[in-house]
Amino acid sequence: MTQTLESLIRRTEAMQGIRGIVHTMKTLSAINRYPYEQAARAINDWRDTILDGLQAFAKTHGALTQSEDARALPVIVAFGSDQGLCGNYNEIVAQTLVTHLATRGQHIILCIGAEMQDAIQGAGLKTERALMTPASVDGLGRVVSDLVTRIDAVRAAHPQGITVMLAFTERMAHGQQTAVLRQVLPLAPDVTKTLSDRQWTSRSLPYFNMAPTAILSALMRHYLFANLFYACAEALVTENSARFARMQQAEKNIDDQLDELAATTRTTRQSAITEELLDVIAGFEALKHRRPRPAESAKPGIFAPSDSLPVVGD
Repeated sequence: MTQTLESLIRRTEAMQGIRGIVHTMKTLSAINRYPYEQAARAINDWRDTILDGLQAFAKTHGALTQSEDARALPVIVAFGSDQGLCGNYNEIVAQTLVTHLATRGQHIILCIGAEMQDAIQGAGLKTERALMTPASVDGLGRVVSDLVTRIDAVRAAHPQGITVMLAFTERMAHGQQTAVLRQVLPLAPDVTKTLSDRQWTSRSLPYFNMAPTAILSALMRHYLFANLFYACAEALVTENSARFARMQQAEKNIDDQLDELAATTRTTRQSAITEELLDVIAGFEALKHRRPRPAESAKPGIFAPSDSLPVVGD
């Protein structure tokens, strides 16, 4: 019984240590989520500014029409995590890629995150290159610049052109998340339609002193950078949100197990105390009801009184 009680105490101490780790992970997820959320909001404002520039270009040089060549090489950038403990976060994005590429031929997948790379390869797809996720907000620009450089290298190696799509997890209403596959290059039809339908609100007409090709190239490069930056930041936000939810659930489960262990420990300790008390009472009752042994009669010996001996004083 003592050994069982000791094992319960050791198990409780181990569970409390695990709970401390889970609570730390949950706190770090909540802290890390906020800077990336701010970065995603800031890059959205910059992307709106770039869209204003594209609208000004369309206002001056005509509507933007970009047709996708059937021979263009699809380049997909998948954003995931380098760490686990976030459920099936990476597997959902990998399954989205499998569905999209089921009817397509040659393609290139650039992957962000070791866990995402494992999920994509586990789904039967191959990755061209895997990059590590940024460790902080300051690393977002570095990772995105590296991606832009690699995409430029792929485009230079394929004269027929390329298409660029982003696969990542995006936030939805009521704290929900969903995997999205968003086209960046060439411009998606809904983007060009929005630019053509948008009214020019300024009283001044746009004016450019550069060649139209150079302006459009610069705008599209910044547009690609902004979308990559947003996808990377949004993926980190949703990753930390998913990890926070998993750690919160794990913490609740650990608390339930600790409550069960505490109840079992109390019951076991009470049983041990009860058994010891019963042993004491049984011993006391045994001593109380024990019969005394009969007194032994004195046996005559050489020192026993005898009638033949004279009495002193006669």
